[in-house]
Amino acid sequence: MPDSLMTEANPADAPVRFDTPIRFDTKVALVIRADLAVWQKLNVAAFLATGIAAAAPDALGEEYVDGADRRYGRMLGQPMMIFTADGGQLRAVRDAALERGLTLVPYVAAMFGTGHDAANRAAFQAEDPNAPDLVGLALRGPKKAVDKTVKGLALHG
Repeated sequence: MPDSLMTEANPADAPVRFDTPIRFDTKVALVIRADLAVWQKLNVAAFLATGIAAAAPDALGEEYVDGADRRYGRMLGQPMMIFTADGGQLRAVRDAALERGLTLVPYVAAMFGTGHDAANRAAFQAEDPNAPDLVGLALRGPKKAVDKTVKGLALHG
């Protein structure tokens, strides 16, 4: 079991109970710009989640196995909270996350016009580093630090 899933209430060798909440040391938050089209919001959320999984492989749970012993892929082993923000709030979240040393995954508007990862990275690098046109951010780090970073944002609805 990844370290992020273990607590005193749930040591690695204890069976997982469905009715016992697990307390995580870390938190994952996605912050998505409110004025995007629905398809864009979903696209941004999907890409940001993969960025967190790549940056924190220890946060991945085990593979899923159904009752017929068929195996399925792994997912993050903890919840992700999805918040909504405007452009100014996204920049403030980015600045606070950088200041706190959180894992940070960006998505800028120019990336909607690209077709592959190398083009996405080039589009991101071409942005003004002090005022990128952010449409989404993913962050992961200590729970209290993430909570402080997204304080005041509304959950996406």
